[in-house]
Amino acid sequence: MSMSFAKQTIDQLDAGGKTVLVRCDFNVPLDGDRITDDRRIVASLPTVKRLMEQGAKVVLCSHLGRPKGGPAPEFSLAPVAKRLGELIGSKITLAPDCIGDEVQGMVSELRPGNAILLENVRFHAEEEENDPEFASALASLADVFVNDAFGTAHRAHASTEGVAHHLPAYAGYLIEKELKYLGDALHNPKRPFVAVLGGAKVADKIQVIESLLPKVDRLIIGGGMAYTFLKANGLEIGNSLLDEESLDFAKKLMADAGDKIVLPTDTVVASEFKADAIASVVPVESIPADQMGLDIGPQTQATFTGILLRAGTIVWNGPMGVFEFPNFAHGTKAVADAMAESDAVTVVGGGDSAAAVEQMDLADAMTHVSTGGGASLEFLEGKELPGISALLDK
Repeated sequence: MSMSFAKQTIDQLDAGGKTVLVRCDFNVPLDGDRITDDRRIVASLPTVKRLMEQGAKVVLCSHLGRPKGGPAPEFSLAPVAKRLGELIGSKITLAPDCIGDEVQGMVSELRPGNAILLENVRFHAEEEENDPEFASALASLADVFVNDAFGTAHRAHASTEGVAHHLPAYAGYLIEKELKYLGDALHNPKRPFVAVLGGAKVADKIQVIESLLPKVDRLIIGGGMAYTFLKANGLEIGNSLLDEESLDFAKKLMADAGDKIVLPTDTVVASEFKADAIASVVPVESIPADQMGLDIGPQTQATFTGILLRAGTIVWNGPMGVFEFPNFAHGTKAVADAMAESDAVTVVGGGDSAAAVEQMDLADAMTHVSTGGGASLEFLEGKELPGISALLDK
């Protein structure tokens, strides 16, 4: 594993009197210009406040949504500037762009201890192309770069990776926390180390399974992907999700590491994929040919819970069933409850699992809920994240 987790953080940086460019993840959900969930803004506060308190001129930048490489008013960061100002207790000006003379002027007039937010970096197509001139123009605004956007760390974009070639680059507190909990889980776990994987397709999780299997004591498999494993064991799975091209992988995995892998023993089935479908519980050996599995059954929930309550470290990525339908959310909730109750170090790896624990109000009971969906998945796969690799090593 070539990626170093020991990165210099803003604790190693004396920011007083310096202009600091901070890449945040302000990609918040909007309804018109109303922010429906400000957690990502709140998560950036420790880093932003620390730099302001040190007397830095703080220049914040982020993307929002997927504009097509040109200004799009519906993706403006104006609502973020407003909410950030409310949270910090002082007005945060929004610059009209993220590069150019006018922006340069506004940054030089900024008083130490104050912050300005640049407009959406993705209003320039060069951002996602990691264009060297654009990265250089962004970097020219500041003396130092701080990356605190874990959610985009797996993308080599100008504002995440490119600017780090022009300025001394440090990790913010959010990235430091991600590296600590995800890194410790992978490289120094308290045992027993249990991974819980769910979600739809085995193919999406093959690299995670291959990366985690040698490290874990147990690998719990639920969600849609479990049916491919059951099918590989020769069972009838009816109309349940099947990832045909991963059957051989599943067979080989169980032959090589059968004792580590824990599969469902019962399942909640229905005849159609609907929230109000009539559900029944069957053993996995007797899934009716005209039904589909939509959640793990109560016996499986009890087995998984027992393993999780005895664990030292738990990493969870992917729901146990169709948790968007309340009738088929019980398995996912059972895993979340067991993690919340357990004394283990509990790490929720972004994406749907993070959405599920937030929805169930259990996020605060976890040691760490990752802020990156794709980024945390790639991290668990053991891949280098360009936005992290570019930071200064300790």
